[in-house]
Amino acid sequence: MLAGYLLRPGTVELREVPVPEPAQGEVLVKIKAALTCGTDLKAFLRGHPMIPMPGVFGHEFSGVIAATGKDVRRFRAGDEVMAVHSAPCLTCGYCRKKLYNLCENIMSSKVMGAFAEYILLPPHIVKQNLFHKPGRLGFAEAALLEPLSCVVHGMSGLHIGRRDKALIIGTGPIGLLHLLLVKQKGAEAMIAGRGWERLETAKKLGADRIVQASELKHSLEEFTGGLGADFVFECTGQLEVWEASVNYARRGGTVILFGGVKKDTVATYDTYRLHYDELTLKGTFHFTPRDVKAAYGLLKTPLNLSPLISGKYSLEELPVALDRLSKGDGIKYALIP
Repeated sequence: MLAGYLLRPGTVELREVPVPEPAQGEVLVKIKAALTCGTDLKAFLRGHPMIPMPGVFGHEFSGVIAATGKDVRRFRAGDEVMAVHSAPCLTCGYCRKKLYNLCENIMSSKVMGAFAEYILLPPHIVKQNLFHKPGRLGFAEAALLEPLSCVVHGMSGLHIGRRDKALIIGTGPIGLLHLLLVKQKGAEAMIAGRGWERLETAKKLGADRIVQASELKHSLEEFTGGLGADFVFECTGQLEVWEASVNYARRGGTVILFGGVKKDTVATYDTYRLHYDELTLKGTFHFTPRDVKAAYGLLKTPLNLSPLISGKYSLEELPVALDRLSKGDGIKYALIP
């Protein structure tokens, strides 16, 4: 089979490798669609600590089961499926506390290699995070299960209602997924970004107001009547945006820091605002099996997901798709082996 290898930043090579054979509890999936994401792009541009080089990469996918190992009961060859690339071990200290997204082994046992013709899923993923794909859902849209699960996790525990106003900073795929969920909960949503093309996409997805980042402060005052947003979602992973995000929340508001910033980065906040305005800052990482099930349920509803897929490429054209993303062209691309 063909598999995409990231050799070093900026260099991708397709290699012919053996098709894996599923062992006990494993499932072999023939990839029908794999999506690009921000993590893939970071790895392509400058490397990523979670993606060893040289090595396979890509982790948002859906497909058809090609073969199953012994003792797999819920799935069989020919089933159309969707999955995420990780699952908790259920035995470590954090899993015993039910903090499954913080599992000590979740990153070391994850599965990469969706930019390929096949991917082999281990038993812990098969048991917890593999699902049958609804017939009405396209393979490319089904591959959004993983990023949507992350967004669902970040919103878990938030009581977003119809009278609330949310600010989303960032118009990449994650920002747009936040927009879809905020609107589904009935809140009004304003989204800020730097490119009109993505802002126009946000408008099509239901944003109540779109604004260039440079005009954010003035526009937010109009949008909220001077109070500030009930919920602020930081979706850029840029330090200056992390630090500025608290300035956009109302008193008693909540700021969700979704975008990952480089390790050892230090953010500085106005302690007066945090204390006397009783702000809540919430970091968020990964997802739990419960979040994945919730995201799966959302994907079974008529969410308008097609605007997130900017185009389709063959597996051989993976470098072209990554190059376009590096230039800010498009949102996500589907790789079709």
